Amino acid sequence: MKLKRPRNDQQSETIIALIDVVFFLLVFFMLIGRMDATAPFDVAPPIAQTGADMPAGGATVAVSQTGMLALDGNEMTREALETALAQMLEADNGLRVRINAHREAELRHVLPLVGWAEGIGVRDVVLVVTPAPEP
Repeated sequence: MKLKRPRNDQQSETIIALIDVVFFLLVFFMLIGRMDATAPFDVAPPIAQTGADMPAGGATVAVSQTGMLALDGNEMTREALETALAQMLEADNGLRVRINAHREAELRHVLPLVGWAEGIGVRDVVLVVTPAPEP
């Protein structure tokens, strides 16, 4: 009786080694790469001043949670507010505007005021904030 030995064919290279290499390359590039967008120039964010006294003088614009506006305690429309602030700026070239917005007011109500005030020549725009409670 003649027994046949199983043929010992060489198995082709497995793809597992290649998968390992690709995985290590992926991990390597994830570790050395930056995931956030960076500016092409140096950016230094402003420093908040908490605990300092509010600057005196100027006008105070209040913005409600729903976007209603008031100038120095008098409720008015945006057009009336812009007209009144422009007149105040003509009388006082160094006008300071404080914007006191409700904490849940949407930015779409606040940011256009800042841009508009800067556009007409207001030098100082102060955003009123409440400091976080200390733990």
